[in-house]
Amino acid sequence: MSRIYFDNAATTALDPDVLEVMMPFLTEKFGNPSSIYSYGRETKMAIENARKSVAKTLNASPGEIFFTSGGTESTNTAITAAIRDLGCKHIITSTIEHHATLHTVEHMAHFKHASLSYVKLTEKGHIDLVHLEELLAANKERTLVTLMHANNEIGNLLKIKAVGELCKKYDAIFHSDTVQTVGHYPFDLKDIHVHFINGAGHKFHGPKGVGILYVNENISIKPYINGGSQERNMRAGTENLYGIVGFAKALEIATNRYAEDSEKIQGLKLYMAEKLKQAFPGVQFNGDTFGSSLYTVLNVSFPMTEKSDMLLFNLDMAGICVSGGSACTSGANSVSHVITGLYGADAASMVPLRFSFCRHNTKEEIDEVVEKLKELV
Repeated sequence: MSRIYFDNAATTALDPDVLEVMMPFLTEKFGNPSSIYSYGRETKMAIENARKSVAKTLNASPGEIFFTSGGTESTNTAITAAIRDLGCKHIITSTIEHHATLHTVEHMAHFKHASLSYVKLTEKGHIDLVHLEELLAANKERTLVTLMHANNEIGNLLKIKAVGELCKKYDAIFHSDTVQTVGHYPFDLKDIHVHFINGAGHKFHGPKGVGILYVNENISIKPYINGGSQERNMRAGTENLYGIVGFAKALEIATNRYAEDSEKIQGLKLYMAEKLKQAFPGVQFNGDTFGSSLYTVLNVSFPMTEKSDMLLFNLDMAGICVSGGSACTSGANSVSHVITGLYGADAASMVPLRFSFCRHNTKEEIDEVVEKLKELV
């Protein structure tokens, strides 16, 4: 049975060209980058070249890019540093952030490191910028605003520049979880007022277990992980050498292919939405699907019935990979916190599915999935 993979927001297949540049560092170029002999020097050089490449792509300085284990570590580092090192006593976030953000800010609030406010959402699940400004204006203590650039479940895009300008106006620290947008959209970090962003290689056909944290050069923070002088004393531990090389190559490829890939993938998303509308008149699209939204993500709710209750399981049995929300909650029976944040108690009567696409997907696959859904729903 051939598999159809529509869960690219969870992870993507490694690009063969990325694997090719990683292979030498998995085999003969194995030196520890902290060693002073030639084996170490050549791997240290590879890391610094990767850093320069990533910085150039994001229009940042190489000194602002730090390699981490992925988006979760980067988010934890940024939030912790904002409270511990930058004097933030108040946090503003939303109820539909990734758990890497939500659980971290809840931890900070629980231990009384900072007070916590949640910004309201609009009807379509966007951040209410008027309420955000009200929260910033009402609080006299320094504030951390942590809001994701694109929601990983419903795809809604944040007006990141507008939020940055509000943070600038009220002298707030701004962290944006950009895991779903780095590698999917062009970035110009000199043009956005943001202190921290993060990325994860496996979201754009790079390797798992490697990410970045951008730290704006105008702020100074302490390490989150201690015990060594790697990453310019900012992150202890031997570097994920082949991961870092792979991250930089994957980001370079994704950036070069942006125009072509984004057009194709957006076409797939709209094609599937149309097919679902025709097949299921009562289908509901979650978030701002046809407005300010990721071109990669389509979140759909089917009415709760005896059949639809086992939809994810039955699709999996048919060789179709989709999710009910974040990969962190895939397979869980509880309704996603994002869908609950959007619809409240009504979420319990919905069966949300997230279809997320990449350049390898086809319209033929969509046709096949819609036919299978007709059988199952």
